[in-house]
Amino acid sequence: MALILAAVLFIAVFSYLAARFDYPDVLDRPAADVLPRLIALGHAGRAVWLLYALIPLLLVPAGVGVWVALRGVASGAARSAAAFATIAGFSMMLGLARWPTIQWELGQAYASATPAERPALAALFTGLNSYLGNFIGEFVGELALNLFFLLTSYALMRTRRRSKIGFAGVIVSVLGFGAMFRNVTPLVALAAEVNNFVLPIWLVVLGIVLAREPGVTPAP
Repeated sequence: MALILAAVLFIAVFSYLAARFDYPDVLDRPAADVLPRLIALGHAGRAVWLLYALIPLLLVPAGVGVWVALRGVASGAARSAAAFATIAGFSMMLGLARWPTIQWELGQAYASATPAERPALAALFTGLNSYLGNFIGEFVGELALNLFFLLTSYALMRTRRRSKIGFAGVIVSVLGFGAMFRNVTPLVALAAEVNNFVLPIWLVVLGIVLAREPGVTPAP
């Protein structure tokens, strides 16, 4: 249920930010363009960003659910999947939470700053995007997320009825591993776009599968 809720909220919030903030393309623009647009979202937009930052924490109960549902067939993989789900959830939360917090404060300071002060604020904005956004939130978070998918898929492949779903999960995780490098090379731009489309679908599918598997048995 946590995975399904995460997918629904992700689609809703992503759609809102895409329409109002030109997200995620806006992230490649300079502070002089992004910060005024961020503040222009108002209190409602800030609340949406806060909600967006909290959505990844749904991975924590999802990881527990994987452990409960699949420990009978792959105890080590299920335990590790739960650990990586927790790492992914908090890493992504840290990355996204910069927008309604420190970046928001930077946006307000930038609006009233003098021309001489703005380059320092822009440098801080860029540094936060690089560290909290690109590295912690996206790279570390998505690495842990795709390891969660991969280990969960491995455990599903060991069940009697879910081996095909497990194989599909392996494909999703491999796609995600490729999309992780979108900030490094444009060669994976297509994989990143496909991953944004596939991710919520896979969350729903995986959530339904786990909800229907309160206990599983090993494949013969």
